[in-house]
Amino acid sequence: TSETASFGNDLSTLPNFPAEIRAPAGTLPGVSSFQLHFADHDILTPGDAPNVLVAMNPAALKANVADLPRGAEIIVNTDEFTKRALQKVGYDTSPLQDGSLEGYHVHPVPLTTLTVEALKDFDLTRKEAERSKNMFALGLLSWMYHRPTEGTEAFLRSKFARKPDIAAANIAAFRAGWNFGETTEDFAVSYEVAPAAKAFPVGTYRNISGNLALAYGLIAASRQADLPLFLGSYPITPASDILHELSRHKNFGVRTFQAEDEIAGIGAALGAAFGGSLAVTTTSGPGVALKSETIGLAVSLELPLLVVDIQRGGPSTGLPTKTEQADLLQAMYGRNGEAPVPVIAPRTPADCFEAALEAARIALTYRTPVFLLSDGYLANGSEPWRIPDPQELPDLRVQFATSPNHTLDDGTEVFWPYKRDPHTRARPWAIPGTPGLEHRIGGIEKQDGSGNISYDPANHDLMVRTRQAKIDGIQVPDLTVDDPHQAPTLVLGWGSTYGPITAAVRRLRTAQIPIAQAHLRHINPFPPNLGEVLARYDKVVIPEMNLGQLATLIRAKYLVDA
Repeated sequence: TSETASFGNDLSTLPNFPAEIRAPAGTLPGVSSFQLHFADHDILTPGDAPNVLVAMNPAALKANVADLPRGAEIIVNTDEFTKRALQKVGYDTSPLQDGSLEGYHVHPVPLTTLTVEALKDFDLTRKEAERSKNMFALGLLSWMYHRPTEGTEAFLRSKFARKPDIAAANIAAFRAGWNFGETTEDFAVSYEVAPAAKAFPVGTYRNISGNLALAYGLIAASRQADLPLFLGSYPITPASDILHELSRHKNFGVRTFQAEDEIAGIGAALGAAFGGSLAVTTTSGPGVALKSETIGLAVSLELPLLVVDIQRGGPSTGLPTKTEQADLLQAMYGRNGEAPVPVIAPRTPADCFEAALEAARIALTYRTPVFLLSDGYLANGSEPWRIPDPQELPDLRVQFATSPNHTLDDGTEVFWPYKRDPHTRARPWAIPGTPGLEHRIGGIEKQDGSGNISYDPANHDLMVRTRQAKIDGIQVPDLTVDDPHQAPTLVLGWGSTYGPITAAVRRLRTAQIPIAQAHLRHINPFPPNLGEVLARYDKVVIPEMNLGQLATLIRAKYLVDA
């Protein structure tokens, strides 16, 4: 992937691994894979039908062969096709000999034997030498696709800098794989995929995953806001990488706190928001359930807080390493009382950077918690990302309250924590310890303006409506619609379905079928022109990785039977 990115291809990846700490080796539940799709043009998904499968054992072959189109290449490690390994996954006879793979180009390669032979001059045990067989396979694939090799060798030297013998062995195995492709007569064809020069605007690009882009976006937001970044988090798949990455950036004033549980993580983050930090908590669906009371507290306190939900399959523990986008209604309504929270969703791994900046803009401007809904597919997938010029980034600086803002009837100047900005309805943000700005906070209902505790029903009605009006009044851009042929049908999506939807739309247009497409980033509040857009089409189709949660929201608000 790294070599392909540096070569200038467009790319999309799909890591796929089991949730178990160690599923039994050689069984179907234990199969993990990494899929890479690259091209000389703009691509949007990791693809449905791989052209090449490298099967390290029978389980890998059985788990993935159904995805391959007829005529695809299969490279199998014949050393692993033992009678016991075949029986483990239910093969009565070897698929390499029973004719079941006749529709494919099968390349039987004794990867383990060749790797051990290539490393016989190194002072390694056989088990240590066998570990390098993936580098042999990588060398063979690099030869097949004319990938550059310098970056891979440099990576191995860096990765194993403290173990130069291991680095040298891996490089030797990598080169042996390349040379095997060059010299064997089994591979009659190699492929050249030119750089995707026309697919990208001019700029400096790097390969980036969604979680890494999100972490960088949060750091950029804190710098643009001139606020320290605080992350209160508890490790959970697939969000933990954000905690790992942010912990490396103390030089940017980032503080990371690994709490003892989900509730402590968001509690610390909300405390940091009270103290004047750009506060973030990261989690996945099960963690959001635990954080819901504190999110409601953040709504009541009206403090900026970013709640990053990297969605995974549910309910309950569900599918920890598999993707789903089924937390939308939880983000919208998963709290007691009327507790509206803005919701935004990135569309691609690289877009997670922009989404983080936008979430920070809304949280800081309107003094509200904000949900950012990514998912495992975006978090772990990767694509090229143009590194932005710092001058392109938005100015997110905020003004803290510094003096009293209200005069009582007797002429006394006091600080009212719930006196609002007339444009944004945001309340002032007063840092604890600022002389004269002492004020009460907490989860019990506040009196409008003064912030005193109030059980008055008319005041509660006013505060409920004011908090809702603040969210409804958030300025978000109009929805853009891609409709070159005035189509009768609109395909509307949100989040990570952008790639598959856009790929499908392209196929339909190639087949001369008119189709319109629009993709939502802002889900609460919706873009102001969404109702007018929906009314233009005879039919609205909403593909999403759930049973129709966005469709439910669209039906509720616009009476459109999507």
